[in-house]
Amino acid sequence: MIQKLISNIKKTQAPVVVGLDPMLGYIPEQVKKKAFDAFGETLEGAAQAVWQFNKEIIDHTWDLIPAVKPQIAMYEQFGVEGVKVFQKTVDYCRQKGLVVIGDVKRGDIGSTSAAYAAGHLGKVQVGSRIYSAFDEDFATVNPYLGSDGIKPFLDVCREEKKGIFILVKTSNPSSGEFQDRIADGRPLYELVGEQVRRWGEECMGETYSYVGAVVGATYPEQGKILRRIMPKTYILVPGYGAQGGKGADLVHFFNEDGLGAIVNSSRGIIAAYRQEQYAKFGPEHFGEASRAAAEDMIRDIRQALENR
Repeated sequence: MIQKLISNIKKTQAPVVVGLDPMLGYIPEQVKKKAFDAFGETLEGAAQAVWQFNKEIIDHTWDLIPAVKPQIAMYEQFGVEGVKVFQKTVDYCRQKGLVVIGDVKRGDIGSTSAAYAAGHLGKVQVGSRIYSAFDEDFATVNPYLGSDGIKPFLDVCREEKKGIFILVKTSNPSSGEFQDRIADGRPLYELVGEQVRRWGEECMGETYSYVGAVVGATYPEQGKILRRIMPKTYILVPGYGAQGGKGADLVHFFNEDGLGAIVNSSRGIIAAYRQEQYAKFGPEHFGEASRAAAEDMIRDIRQALENR
């Protein structure tokens, strides 16, 4: 699947992923009203509003971008009905030819980790039949429990030719409370990056590993270091736009071939209509606002890479 991701990036010339992280507060009133009129102010009504919101954004951006990243918590908050919409969103995006990165941040051990890996990336046997459940292309994974938590995902990656992105240096302000701690004379995130590289060597594609890393755009200096530590690792870069990252901060996340990284923007795109520069579209045309924001992000990153 890393080859499909690279192919999609080359085809679109856009190393960009749209984070489908819908909150009810992001959804225009007319979309919520339609869903609530049909299903009431219920969990099902909320989930249907999320689906209609997602579909509009996907329909306006799918041809510009190589991948999407739905964050499962935004769906789980609405219970079973929300999880159904998560699945519906994954399926719809794959029908559009998009690579789907399931932002699920799983991290456990043994049979539990194996079950997470099977449910999100692999297959599960039910009697005489075999099914793919959520069937994302990649999943995000927390490495805090060590190799016991990662190995089941590596096994599924090899079997299914799918991938994972392991949290290394995250974009949130408090990430340094643990990730920057000094161990053996070095920041912990560097040690995690080295282990990600070793895990990745067990699951190589043609040029890059099926094992990727998450490194926040808000930490460009750390990004430089981690790029050197993990030369064959694809880096998923959150924190663009709403969290303060911009194209000029990101060039060091990429290799000289212009590959090696994919940059995420979530509310900066899906809630673009609420920003002053896209207010002209209004909530009635929020999908068009999202398209304009995606185009601006792509242009910003392209120019930064051309000028580095």
